[in-house]
Amino acid sequence: MVSQETIAIVKSTAPVLAEHGEAITRVFYQRLFANHPELKNIFNMTHQQKGSQPKVLANAVFMYAQYIDQLDQLGGLVASITEKHTSLSIQPAMYPIVGENLLAAIGEVLGEAATPAIVNAWGEAYNALAGILINQEEALYAERAEHEGGFRGKQAFIVVKKVKESAVITSFYLKREDGQPTPTFKPGQYIALTVDIPNTTHQHTRNYSLSTSPSKGYLRISVKQEKGNPDGIVSNYLHEEVEEGATLMVGMPAGEFFLDETAAPVVLMAGGVGITPLMSMYETLVEKNNRSVTFIQCAEHSGVHAFRSAIEKATDDKRKSLVAYSNPLENDVYDAKGYLTASLLETIPNLSTCQFYFCGPTAFMKHCLQLLNGLGIPSAQINYEFFGPAEELAIEPALA
Repeated sequence: MVSQETIAIVKSTAPVLAEHGEAITRVFYQRLFANHPELKNIFNMTHQQKGSQPKVLANAVFMYAQYIDQLDQLGGLVASITEKHTSLSIQPAMYPIVGENLLAAIGEVLGEAATPAIVNAWGEAYNALAGILINQEEALYAERAEHEGGFRGKQAFIVVKKVKESAVITSFYLKREDGQPTPTFKPGQYIALTVDIPNTTHQHTRNYSLSTSPSKGYLRISVKQEKGNPDGIVSNYLHEEVEEGATLMVGMPAGEFFLDETAAPVVLMAGGVGITPLMSMYETLVEKNNRSVTFIQCAEHSGVHAFRSAIEKATDDKRKSLVAYSNPLENDVYDAKGYLTASLLETIPNLSTCQFYFCGPTAFMKHCLQLLNGLGIPSAQINYEFFGPAEELAIEPALA
């Protein structure tokens, strides 16, 4: 438990964190990796370079400062953190390391304003939060290890098949190297993949959504190649160097974005490679065959559009496919040209009762959220996962 004095101090520093949070978290990560370079094996260093991860952490710290006396308000944030941590196999011993460097960063950025009372209060508050996360993560580790195919940490998987899905997306089919069953997962969840890339200074870990249903007996990830982009070091390595028979290290499936097993009709809205978790949901819905589904696929053109034939092959009176191309090729066939529009959504029967799931680039996510809000869809029916700072999805006027 956190003392009332600590709660008062932490809440009083919330405005300071809002102003200096990103500076503190940038310094924190610099100190962390300087003091413990082995942690680069776990973190996505591209996100560090872009500054997106410091923004996410700054927002999380600010939220904790605001609601330290109302922790029930942080349920969604805590769940998201623990899911990510369990996918990465974060261990309890890492928390004191993080705490030490975070407190040092607060002191470095705030200078004399970081009085001993403030630093001590934040130390107590951090330890309390660390205890919550450690306990919840242990519960997840134990639960998932008991499932069929479950394990702790990471396991070696063999690439049993490699399939080019479009000009930019390739699928990798994975099975356990030790011959044990594939771990169960919920449609929409992701795995953490760790690779050793020659001539680099550390391992590289990335999260990839699973793109098939849980019943297949294998895991499948479908990766977009960021060709010519130095930030795409892992995707380029997977596309160009990893072949069938290669071994990859994989963490247990995790994630809070997954298909709700209710009877409501479903609308899936995919932007580009955001189609991957939605394919997992779609294959599951096709197998169960008990709900109506509309799959809206948005891409630049057919050359970069993955899984279209597989989706359309499964269409029938319950399942409808709609395609929107922003820059179609001459012979492309599509239902709408340009951005996804409210008018296209309004062609879906019983729109107001549907459960919506969408995934894609930030601009696409913002646009979907704007459209659904504009159509009056209740927030309880809107489902998405976004790893960036929440303010990046702020509502703006929707595109026509």
